[in-house]
Amino acid sequence: MALNKAQAHIRLRHQTLINWHIYSAGLLSIGVLALTGWLLSLIRNNVTHVDSMWSLFLGMSAYTYTLCFYELGPRTLLVLSLVTIWSIRLCVYLTWRNWNPHEDHRYAAIRRNNGPYFWFTSIYIVFGLQAVLAWVISMSLFGAIAGKSALNSFDIWGALIVIVGISWESIADWQLSSFKAKFNNKGKVLNSGLWRYSRHPNYFGECCVWWGFYLISVGAGAWWSIASPLVMTLLLLKISGVALLEKDIAERRPDYLQYIKNTNAFIPGLAKKKINKLH
Repeated sequence: MALNKAQAHIRLRHQTLINWHIYSAGLLSIGVLALTGWLLSLIRNNVTHVDSMWSLFLGMSAYTYTLCFYELGPRTLLVLSLVTIWSIRLCVYLTWRNWNPHEDHRYAAIRRNNGPYFWFTSIYIVFGLQAVLAWVISMSLFGAIAGKSALNSFDIWGALIVIVGISWESIADWQLSSFKAKFNNKGKVLNSGLWRYSRHPNYFGECCVWWGFYLISVGAGAWWSIASPLVMTLLLLKISGVALLEKDIAERRPDYLQYIKNTNAFIPGLAKKKINKLH
């Protein structure tokens, strides 16, 4: 009986404690990819392609963890399938959206602020920073892949939330691209489709994806990977997502101020005018 309890305790430790050697291998693989992206930026004199590489960083980490654990169980296959779909879709979309020789205005501003040596400092200001953030966010992928327990309800709910998140984000991106493709919409604000219910439905979908992956990791016993969805949520709401995009958008699109008054920023909901009428 005592032996069985000891074995169970050991299994529990393996499920809930992080293997820093394997987790660090994820950082190494992401770092190599980031270095490649930086070298490409020297040739192009443009760092915008780091946006396309973001999802590849996370996809690369998942495959690295899988190779290091030498196992391909049902949960690992589930995670790899979902992260591959998410990674490729986002990479292809952002590459298509940013396909031009000009640097994105965000990175152009960073380049101006960092002077003539930006070609060098971009290795850590742009590529290194995003590589480290991706590594932290990959913690839930690591936890899910490292877990040895059987699939359970956390995995099912997590996978469903990831699928909903990918779908929501994809539809939002498609609606925005279609809107921008029409010349008559230049300078106007999209407030229909999913964009009727929140000002950033694509970011909401992205957030769902990583809370879904976290639930899968909880199913594997990796409750400690909570940093993954929390960091992603923080980035989307306060740093590189909503806050950065809305910093000066009202100056470029005057109608956006009214859009802000009537529409939730992140979580989808009824228009604020309609809510007021109900009360």
